[in-house]
Amino acid sequence: MFEEILAVFRPAILFPWLLSMAFGVLIGGTPGLTATMGVALIIPVTYYMEPLAGMAMILGVSFTSIFTGDIPATLLRIPGTPASGAATLDGYELTKQGRGMEALSLDLLCSAIGGFIGILLLMAVAPPLAKFALKFTNFQYFWLGIFGLSMSAVLSAGKPLNGVLSATLGLLVSTVGMDITTGLPRFTGGNMELLEGIGFIPAMVGLFGLSEVLKNVGDAKLLGESSIPEFGRISLLGTLKIILRNKMTVLKASLLGTCVGALPGAGADIAAWVAYGMEKKTSKNPEEFGKGSIKGVIAPTSANNAALGGTWIPALVFGVPGDSITAIVLGAMLMYGLRPGPLIFQENLKLVHGIFAVGLISQLFLIPVGLIGIRVFGKILRMPRNIVMVIVLIFSVIGSYAIRNSFFDIYIMAAFGVAGFFFEYLDIPLPPLILAIILGPMIEDNLRVGLIKTHGGLGEFIFDPICLTLIFLILFVFFGGPVMKFFRRKKGE
Repeated sequence: MFEEILAVFRPAILFPWLLSMAFGVLIGGTPGLTATMGVALIIPVTYYMEPLAGMAMILGVSFTSIFTGDIPATLLRIPGTPASGAATLDGYELTKQGRGMEALSLDLLCSAIGGFIGILLLMAVAPPLAKFALKFTNFQYFWLGIFGLSMSAVLSAGKPLNGVLSATLGLLVSTVGMDITTGLPRFTGGNMELLEGIGFIPAMVGLFGLSEVLKNVGDAKLLGESSIPEFGRISLLGTLKIILRNKMTVLKASLLGTCVGALPGAGADIAAWVAYGMEKKTSKNPEEFGKGSIKGVIAPTSANNAALGGTWIPALVFGVPGDSITAIVLGAMLMYGLRPGPLIFQENLKLVHGIFAVGLISQLFLIPVGLIGIRVFGKILRMPRNIVMVIVLIFSVIGSYAIRNSFFDIYIMAAFGVAGFFFEYLDIPLPPLILAIILGPMIEDNLRVGLIKTHGGLGEFIFDPICLTLIFLILFVFFGGPVMKFFRRKKGE
């Protein structure tokens, strides 16, 4: 393993690796551009490189972009990537309190720690954890999706019913497009552009980006002011002290993120929401979440980077992608002439060790690269609000168009921006809606295929041990808080 660590510092690997991390800063910090897009864009560049250099670039882009997506999420409440959605909740509130740099410092160090833990777990428990993930069939994936959606009640700021309403609207939106089972158009109104469904990236950019622009345009007094308040200076030593006081939150979120990431199809965005929801649900002070809670910043950012390590578990061991990024990775491995799966540990053990080494060292590189990203985007976002809002609007349009090179996605973004503006006015939370759009197809597909398998029977959906565990967790999400409060009250008496 020591030889593999030294090997990754060869110029042929190190320079492309660092350049990819700089590219990840741009991708993550630009709303609408995703880590998946960043990885897809660099794959052609790696075609003539050795496999380990290509893997280093992929890991560099993914880890860096997942972190830097938290920068606009924290400073402007606009997620840079889908995995940064949870960072809008407490990170943005801290920015409004003049503590934006504290939130971003926590994001940076917790991302590095979470990623480090995720890679260590990848190295230690890849085979057994991947085998467990492969036990998931349609029945278990259905309940996994419902579990993710049940977090809408947790993520709703004080009004769980509004959260459920938001998630329901998101599920309705997710049904637009081609019917998963029959292949027939559904709710498209004859529009060919809607056959592929409504993309969650344009919807997310509209809900969080354009709605913020509309809100600011409605208040002319704010337009000449700085877009964000003074957010202080970076103090890594002070941030480390905060992390040490909340070390259990970092550890729990990182472990949870890795486990969620190891489930094929889950990914870093779901890991972040689940970690945030579980931390809030088990907290002694859940009312602080959504108002600038430190734990509300630490949990999702630790989980989403840890999840990246988790997604490589099924990809490396069984050749099953953990998310869209590792789906591209599997294609790249085949392009390099490699066969992902159990035999890769025998035929290409040095490459596997090299990937582990790159993953661990990337967390160390992430800190200086992340600091540069914070400084650069911090200076840009300190400009007058009217200029920043124009920049946000331009990148919202570019980010929406770039996914499918479709002008129609710009219209989708605009429609969701107007809807998001009114939803906020009505106190309807936006995160559950986005989460439902992401999870809707997964839930519907697994429900309908499962019912076809059982000829309409529900027994397999209920009595399987994994299904029962997920059902218990869903009940805990809804009723765990009140039950724990009841017992605390009894204990106090």
